[in-house]
Amino acid sequence: MVLTTSSLFLHTLAQVGIDHVFVNWGSDHPAMLEELERQRATNGTHALTIVTSPNEMVALSAAQGYAQVTGKPAAVIVHVDVGTQALAGAVHNADRGRVPILIYAGASPLTSEGELPGSRNEWIHWIQDVHDQPTIVRQYMRYAAQIGSPASVPHQVRRALQIAMSEPKGPVYLWGRRETMEQEIDSSLLDRRITLTKWPSVEPAALPNSAVRQIADALLGATAPLLITSYLGRNHQAFPTLVTLSRILALPVFLTCLSATNLPTSHPFLVGFSYLAPGTQTPLLKSADVVLVVDAEVAWIPMNKDKDGAYERPNETAQVYVIDSGDPLKRAIGMHHYEADLVCHADAAVALTQLREAIGTQPANDWSERTERIQKLHREWKAQLRAAESFPIAPSISGGLTPYTTPQIVSTLRKVITTRGIARENTLILNESISNYPLIWSHMQPEIPGEIIASGGSSLGWALGAGIGSILGGRVTKKGKEVTGYELVAAIVGDGTFLFGVPASAYWMARRYQTPFLTIVLNNGGWKSPKLSMLGVHPRGHGANAVGDQLTVGFGPDCPDYSQIAVAASNGWAWGRKISVNLATEGKSAQVLLQETIAEAVRVVVEDQRCAVVDCVLENI
Repeated sequence: MVLTTSSLFLHTLAQVGIDHVFVNWGSDHPAMLEELERQRATNGTHALTIVTSPNEMVALSAAQGYAQVTGKPAAVIVHVDVGTQALAGAVHNADRGRVPILIYAGASPLTSEGELPGSRNEWIHWIQDVHDQPTIVRQYMRYAAQIGSPASVPHQVRRALQIAMSEPKGPVYLWGRRETMEQEIDSSLLDRRITLTKWPSVEPAALPNSAVRQIADALLGATAPLLITSYLGRNHQAFPTLVTLSRILALPVFLTCLSATNLPTSHPFLVGFSYLAPGTQTPLLKSADVVLVVDAEVAWIPMNKDKDGAYERPNETAQVYVIDSGDPLKRAIGMHHYEADLVCHADAAVALTQLREAIGTQPANDWSERTERIQKLHREWKAQLRAAESFPIAPSISGGLTPYTTPQIVSTLRKVITTRGIARENTLILNESISNYPLIWSHMQPEIPGEIIASGGSSLGWALGAGIGSILGGRVTKKGKEVTGYELVAAIVGDGTFLFGVPASAYWMARRYQTPFLTIVLNNGGWKSPKLSMLGVHPRGHGANAVGDQLTVGFGPDCPDYSQIAVAASNGWAWGRKISVNLATEGKSAQVLLQETIAEAVRVVVEDQRCAVVDCVLENI
């Protein structure tokens, strides 16, 4: 029996609480494959759950979904420089989303004449030997280090995880030469107890007392306060604290560039969602005298104007306070600035609790007028949402039926879930709908922490892999009322996003590991976001009236059949349908067709335990 550095590495992962490893093997992993087979032969199973991932970006996206659901890191193992590169935009997502993941990549051996076990014996070992492999991802990592000796493995893994789990959380990268990972070790190294005891993550930070008093006094004295957040709800403990503080102060809350469920949609002081397209910022920002920005990605865009030509940003006399749980100065972003009076590094739950305690539960101020005014805004916003969801679909100018809209599709999914009696605690929605981002939050109407999540980044292709990882994570952490995992996970994506998600790999993995999820494809015939970007800069230019295919952002005239990609990738296991208003018959309206199709898709996932994909045709770009 030969034990190697790789044996110790895998043993250490299991000892410190890693239970799922998403892998894409290569020529740098012989000792790891040998060790896994040794474990199986000796113990009948592996110490870790190994999830084979035919594509590296899907692997890292799955690990991200797992970590987002469980709050604990997963591991990803990839192959030298090329596998590190193939992690692709998922590296950006894990970084920007502040998700703890341990990434390991092997590296080409240095020796070539058989001096050591693992010396070069394949031609690729020459061309995959790059000068600085970790520099490929270093600027996205919280920590990057080379494993140079088996003796250092337990310490390096624990240091990596200690950093990954400390705010701002994020991915870490370890790498090792093949000879190092093939080095034979004494079995006594595996007998030592390896734990994270004495390797704690950094404790959540609190606001200084002076900051608590300054912000609390400002809020108490404000006539038009406003709170803006993007990802406060990643910390589930912050969610109820924000609910309480908002009610006590009659404090309106506006959610921008969301990646977490931050407040119940029914909360009477929630005034809307926005990804900050011009004209979509809350009008309360311009008139606010105190603006509290807590865990916000981007709170406003200074150059944007509303329909009347007024800037959508705080007025010059407003007091602005910024609180962030990990990086209030956004050090990883080249240029980022708020015209702020105070910038604080503090955990959202801790900070809001401090403010609530400083303010008290019954402030002397009478905010009844503000309460009524803000609640009226909330009611008007909810009425607009209901109107947008309405049917029937009227004829278009051309005489045909008006295509399905995103609010109609998303509200239908919400109602089907409710009709089936699937509890919110048993449901997870993955939002990667890009140009439709705010409509998913608005029309799914989440109410509890963790009900909807997004990647936190901007590299498309997260949702399909995250569907796999979130289901595995839900089972491990016993999500749902029955503590057996989620009853329904649904990914809502655009057609471009679906292709970025590498569906051939994702749905193969879903079948292999029995992780059935629903996918709703919002099919507008291409990439709408680049077209919107062009219109934002050149609203009256040559491309203003051009269709998607003409602009080279369209997928027509012969678009892929997205649902059948999933069916083929899973060898017929997945279920798929493509629907449009044109498929409605005289005896079945477009509304009924949509309801029945989504209801059947949900049934397939929940009862048959298979993936289902509904390709919903929208207005073509």
